[in-house]
Amino acid sequence: MSNETAVRLTIQKGLRRRKTKRLMMILGGLVVLAVAAALVLYAMRGTASFFRMPSEITGEDISSGRPLRLGGFVEKGSVNKENGTRITFAITDFSNKETVKFDGVLPDLFREGQGIIAEGHFVPDGVFVADRVLAKHDETYVPKDIVDRLKAQGLWEAYQKHER
Repeated sequence: MSNETAVRLTIQKGLRRRKTKRLMMILGGLVVLAVAAALVLYAMRGTASFFRMPSEITGEDISSGRPLRLGGFVEKGSVNKENGTRITFAITDFSNKETVKFDGVLPDLFREGQGIIAEGHFVPDGVFVADRVLAKHDETYVPKDIVDRLKAQGLWEAYQKHER
């Protein structure tokens, strides 16, 4: 074996070692990234909050007890104030309605016919227990996702008649 061939083989071995080392570093980085993503998802497993309208509520939403955002309009004639800060009302999308119980201070803009979003969960008897109630900020504003959902369900015209 000539001296030139020996040098060539040494260089090739060095290059292979570098490629192998680089590949191991990349694979190690991907493993660390995957573990970090898994930890983040595990930590957030119970905090994801899904947005639903009353006509989109399923039996799974009710039985799971997971956090939800229930959006729609406060049904006229459904507001019932109980002792202290407890209140019961119905949220409707003009197709279905869901009963909501809330214990706390309501936003100043809360009233019958008002568009709201209630954050909370369903209890086994099918009542939505809200931890927080959010009201829209003026008479003409309706969030785009609510408009899109009402249009998809063919309820947009009913909403517009309701508002007038």
